Amino acid sequence: MALFGLFGGKEKKEALDAGLDKSRSSFFGKIAKAIAGKTTVDDDLLDALEETLVTSDIGVATTLKIIERIQGRAKRDGYMGTKELNGILREEIAGLMRDSEGIEAPFLITGPKPHVIMVVGVNGVGKTTTIGKLAHAYKQAGNTVLLGAADTFRAAAVDQLKSWRERVGVPLVQQGMGADPAAVAYDSVESAKARGIDVVIIDTAGRLHNKVNLMNELTKVKQVMRKVVPDAPHEVLLVLDASTGQNAIDQAREFTKATQVTGLALTKIDGTAKGGVAIGISDQFQVPIKYLGVGEGINDLQVFDKNAFVEALFKAKAAQRAAPSAFIGEKVSSSAAGYFMEPITPQSLQSVMMNSVRRFIWCSSSVQSTPSPHLFTSWCSPYPFADMREGSMPCFTK
Repeated sequence: MALFGLFGGKEKKEALDAGLDKSRSSFFGKIAKAIAGKTTVDDDLLDALEETLVTSDIGVATTLKIIERIQGRAKRDGYMGTKELNGILREEIAGLMRDSEGIEAPFLITGPKPHVIMVVGVNGVGKTTTIGKLAHAYKQAGNTVLLGAADTFRAAAVDQLKSWRERVGVPLVQQGMGADPAAVAYDSVESAKARGIDVVIIDTAGRLHNKVNLMNELTKVKQVMRKVVPDAPHEVLLVLDASTGQNAIDQAREFTKATQVTGLALTKIDGTAKGGVAIGISDQFQVPIKYLGVGEGINDLQVFDKNAFVEALFKAKAAQRAAPSAFIGEKVSSSAAGYFMEPITPQSLQSVMMNSVRRFIWCSSSVQSTPSPHLFTSWCSPYPFADMREGSMPCFTK
């Protein structure tokens, strides 16, 4: 089963593209600014690119790897222009990220049943919502599913699972707030085994990730489940909120130290410009990202494909791919004296900057018509690809 094959390929691809829109705009805007006026990949460009990647929440360690790889390719291949840079970045980023096993059939259970998934993560990252969506995905694939409410320290956690149980239509094992989490996990696995359930998803407490007691508790939960199913849990899924950026990397570091995390789920990717954190997490911890939360809907949990992710992150809009051009020095209208049209190229931008241009506006694509110029932004980014409108032309003014 392909990445987009479960609920409709086109819809899934469009959802991923839309979910990464904020990250893509931010990422491309920063890269465009870094390479503006450059014609070759030199030390200055690499320094600017390094700063761009770090501020895109990719992380210092992963950024240095990417820069080193680009330097190596520049030395090996000789001349390298900025036109080739995007393609190289795509290749190197994809090369650093871990592949997730079973991507062709992500919800097919081939091993012993019940298949036990323990879900971990701090409060507020979307853990319970991810569990509900995951249960729905497994059920849609033809599996029977049971949920275990082992986060017994928050009444809201149990209530949320009850709501998802009703929404998805799956059984739930729970003992209420204050119960022993290990006992709930044991009962869940035992019940699933007795009833011939295919998949058990266990919610766990989400207190602060740097609490030693919490980590000891996770170990205890794993040990009691193995009394029923010797090799349980088959998966330990760490849920992280992508919108927290570097804090998500810190959480991943602590959880991977404390327990054997087998996969990651990144939530809220659609509401943040910090999607680059996925690249750093996958590289630094060598744990595959299995799922992306791209919306609030029950089907908005996508199986992660690193190539599809990188493609969506680097996908340019039509206006970004085809920059308009015009005649240098041509006036837009008599009422807009001083506005000049130029093709968007590194050379023209360098010329514009040398002439002390401080702002630009969007005008009609027809130089014969009389446009109504609309002040778009201060001159903060000299390479405004990310905000181009289809059919528009840039007009610069001092």
